[in-house]
Amino acid sequence: MVEGEFRPGGRGAEWVDAGVLRTLRQRSLARLRKEIEPVEGSALARFALGWQGVDTPRSGEAALLDAIAQLEGAALPASDLETRVLPARVAGYEEGQLDALLASGAALWVGAGALGPRDGRVALYVAEHASLVPAAAAAKDGATHQRIREVLTTRGAIFFPQLLAALGGGFAPEVKDALWDLVWNGEVTNDSLHPVRALLKPSPVKNARRRGPAQRGLAPELAGRWSLLSSYRDEKLTATERLAARVRQLLDRHGVITREVVQAEEIDGGFAAVYGVLRAMEDAGRVRRGYFVAGRGAAQFALPGAVDRLRATREPDDEPKVVTIAATDPANPYGAALSWPKQRSTDDEEQGQEEGTVPGVRRPMRTAGALVILIDGALTAWLARDRPSSSGTRAVPWGERALLTFMPSEEIDAARTRTLIARALAAEAARAQGAPFFIDEVDGQPIDESQMAEPLRDAGFARTPRGYLRRSA
Repeated sequence: MVEGEFRPGGRGAEWVDAGVLRTLRQRSLARLRKEIEPVEGSALARFALGWQGVDTPRSGEAALLDAIAQLEGAALPASDLETRVLPARVAGYEEGQLDALLASGAALWVGAGALGPRDGRVALYVAEHASLVPAAAAAKDGATHQRIREVLTTRGAIFFPQLLAALGGGFAPEVKDALWDLVWNGEVTNDSLHPVRALLKPSPVKNARRRGPAQRGLAPELAGRWSLLSSYRDEKLTATERLAARVRQLLDRHGVITREVVQAEEIDGGFAAVYGVLRAMEDAGRVRRGYFVAGRGAAQFALPGAVDRLRATREPDDEPKVVTIAATDPANPYGAALSWPKQRSTDDEEQGQEEGTVPGVRRPMRTAGALVILIDGALTAWLARDRPSSSGTRAVPWGERALLTFMPSEEIDAARTRTLIARALAAEAARAQGAPFFIDEVDGQPIDESQMAEPLRDAGFARTPRGYLRRSA
């Protein structure tokens, strides 16, 4: 027997068997070691969904402002922003909510590069941090671009007809193109996101060019008041101050920062540039350095509160949690903080490369319009964005979508995973508001040759000559 004080809060002499005491100490040490052990990638994904509010969306203006603050500075495809990213965080999100904040000056948006003729990347900012809007990398040097800058510098925020008049009339399409060049270059913004939404929509197919001036009116992608972003920017901020603010944005958004996160966020100078800022924050006690996520290198930094929450997600809940989000969503760590998982070939032998591919099969990417399906934080499926039919035209009123799956090694778990994926896809079809939801291949194969065929049929998909189709109710 051993005498001492062993229980927390215990008083006076206590006795315990030496063998029992040894067992208790071993178990306590094992528990403490497990708490400081790095978590697996799926735990990081579960943490990211909770940290960014995707697992428990809130509603209302305050929730939207909080979402904007956390997404601040992240360049996201405009086509994903209001269809996937904001609705994932704000329950019942509607376009008018963001427009109200933009019109009131509580928030603003910044173009961050075009993605083809009808999409581009957009970053949001709350008004308090508008001074942190980055300068354009290289100013557009066309004559029309410069004249637009001069007018907006002199006049401030104005509508397009006023801008066109101040430019002396001229050819409106040329001014429109130059204006949008400046938008995607991060030089000009608008007090509404309506012009961006209009740009995302397909061009009218009727004889728009034949209509006269009275019939044409103002193109919707030119509505609202246009202004220069330089009027918001604080030019007194040094490069070091801007970098420190950028690092704070990353910490607020991700909680845990690794080299891969910095690379995915496309920070100028990469991880080497932010390392000094993070070390200074560590010395000041504002962040902690450690090996928090397995396989991600030793140089990891995290907010103190994030470390506790990350470790709390080490084990999944008893009931499987299925989440479908945009592949480009910052809450999706795959293809950014985490590598894409390996796929399994049809003969169940792992042949995928590090990027997660099977030879001859497309690889997953963080592209606009693509979706990922996470089950308990593990990536189980990637769904490509709509693409035109093979003839190159929209001969059918839906796009073909390819599905990639990432299955667990045990068949009983794989069968359960396929069922959950099919149900998640059916839920996506229900969101389509009457539009057909069409999948034409799985893992590079026709669906009928895939083990996903039966789960998809059970989930309400119908076999067609082009693949599997499900219409929303």
